[in-house]
Amino acid sequence: MSTDSTHAGHDHHVAHHFRNAEHEYLTSKEGIWLFMVTEILMFGGLFVGYSIFHNIYPEMFAEGAKYLDWKMGFINTLVLIFSSLTMALGIYFLQKNQPKKAVVSLAITILCGAIFMVVKYFEYTHKFHLGIFPGRLLDVAKVGAEHANLGMYFGFYYCMTGLHGIHVLLGMSLITWVLFRTIRGDFNSNYYTAVEGVGIFWHIVDLIWIFLFPLLYLVG
Repeated sequence: MSTDSTHAGHDHHVAHHFRNAEHEYLTSKEGIWLFMVTEILMFGGLFVGYSIFHNIYPEMFAEGAKYLDWKMGFINTLVLIFSSLTMALGIYFLQKNQPKKAVVSLAITILCGAIFMVVKYFEYTHKFHLGIFPGRLLDVAKVGAEHANLGMYFGFYYCMTGLHGIHVLLGMSLITWVLFRTIRGDFNSNYYTAVEGVGIFWHIVDLIWIFLFPLLYLVG
């Protein structure tokens, strides 16, 4: 736990509105968790909407799921699970005053995020080539859709996976930020609050995909 106000590379000054470093650390964690609650509520609304329309049009959703490559989705699932491990290791190594190992772990986490986005790029471009677009943009004739409103399914697909992809990119940017600060020597066992906050965000993004994968690729 971050309880001291100094660390290896630079001095960390506790903001004046906190009693001490312990108060700053706990407040920061509560703040990031409150933010993550809003993220969960946002995705939760999409999950509820998907479930409602899945029950109304089960055959149409089953048809839509056939156009998804579960193997690519599974690869991305493994990549994100591994990235959660490397993110946790990055925090662990900072707690143990091993910044070089932390840098490697954070860099691997960013690489995993990049791999995830590359896989999604190939998924998206393949679907675009087949004329698979959301809503009314779906090329029903080219796709050979059995259900005229199949675009609804892909509306959910692109909205949910696209929104998640944006969060992956944001997470990669935040991890890059704490990576450079780790290289600079801003963090050690006495101060790693920012890294832990970014880690919480990344773990939640990974957890959301754990729900998206079976919901879109398997259940349909």
